[in-house]
Amino acid sequence: MNVINPASEEIITTLKEDGQDSLSIKFQLLQAAQPSWAQKPLEVRIELLRNFCNLLENDSEHLAGILTAEVGKPMQQSRNELKGARRRIDWMLKNAEKYLTDELMTFEEGLIEKISYEPLGVVCNISAWNYPYLVGVNVFVPALLAGNVVMYKPSEYASLTGLQIEKLLKKAGVPEDVFQVAIGGKDTGELLLDMEFDGYFFTGSYKTGKHIYECVASKMVPCQLELGGKDPLYVADDVQDIIAVAEATADGAFYNNGQSCCAVERIYVHEKIYDQYVEAFLKEVQSWKVGEPTGQGVYIGPLTRKDQIAILEHQIDDALAKGATVLTGGKRCEGKGYYFEPTVLIGVTNTMKIMQEESFGPVIGIMKVKDDAEALTLMQDTQYGLTAAVYSSDEGRAKKILEQINAGTGYWNCCDRVSAALPWSGRKHSGIGATLSHQGFRVFTKLKAWHLRN
Repeated sequence: MNVINPASEEIITTLKEDGQDSLSIKFQLLQAAQPSWAQKPLEVRIELLRNFCNLLENDSEHLAGILTAEVGKPMQQSRNELKGARRRIDWMLKNAEKYLTDELMTFEEGLIEKISYEPLGVVCNISAWNYPYLVGVNVFVPALLAGNVVMYKPSEYASLTGLQIEKLLKKAGVPEDVFQVAIGGKDTGELLLDMEFDGYFFTGSYKTGKHIYECVASKMVPCQLELGGKDPLYVADDVQDIIAVAEATADGAFYNNGQSCCAVERIYVHEKIYDQYVEAFLKEVQSWKVGEPTGQGVYIGPLTRKDQIAILEHQIDDALAKGATVLTGGKRCEGKGYYFEPTVLIGVTNTMKIMQEESFGPVIGIMKVKDDAEALTLMQDTQYGLTAAVYSSDEGRAKKILEQINAGTGYWNCCDRVSAALPWSGRKHSGIGATLSHQGFRVFTKLKAWHLRN
């Protein structure tokens, strides 16, 4: 399997993909290692994962360079991802004991009732390329803390980062057979679905997530899916600083080249401030530097996957055919690399693919609305349910809208953010289950109810 640099289209290295035989060996090693790992005191597992977190900091520049080379993310954004992953791990380490320790429910004369949280066993984590550290630690860190062993399949677009994660976990003291990496693309993933894991945890597209869910349903084991979104954002007419809001929401739409499940994917703006907002938004987008991701001050690098270019072109062509206008961008950049111009469209409607289908790229449609009611109706018009955002000076006004949207996360005067303390969950085509918060620990456990009578 060739690992390709999306900025230059050059082959970085070639890796050997895992097949049936190598995966079977790795699975057997995990099975054998799980009981002794689960028997280690929680404080020992916490300490080993703390070592891992420290190694991420010590090697951050090297790791950021590898990440940038294989996914095309600007270096500063790669550094930011590693920093965010360390913060997230730190929260998990500080809260693991609180959420994984036996919970006493009733204590009365002659009777104790309690809940214990036992590990699932051997879990399969099929991860994503857009934030391999962040979405990775959401799963494998709490899974390991809970006493599970992990088969980690990084995306084929982030395999080198996956191998670095394995290397640092073992350097941190995590036993050799507790964490195994499966290298490969779709064929390797299909082999994993045929194996007898005790739980499946996937981050990626709705299409692939649905396929995984259907394939493993008969196993009757947990299957959690963190999928995509078509995240709406509404800017009300009472915002205090239109320019600041435009700049913040542009970042929410285009950070990491728009390759984020919670990136802003469609924007609705009250007609009273629409022109001012669009002018400020356009100015911000046109100020960004596009280029080689290792370059100083670059905000937009190449897309990670070449195939995504055709998807963006198709969405834009569809919008133009239905009456939209491109204010800036709209096409692939010339030369080598998977570069696409940051693109802003107006005159869009919800009948257009760019307002209905996940883009996962540096494109955005901005639509004028007459009031909150119209904005709400348009925001609700989606098969996805990951996040929704409202910018307004009135908290009550924003909450009234957000409460009516069937999404896992609501943002008031912010967007495109994740907190380790809060559950990350999707609804409808955005997935099933949750990571982070106390939910993100207990999803990797089996509950046992204890009735103890003296």
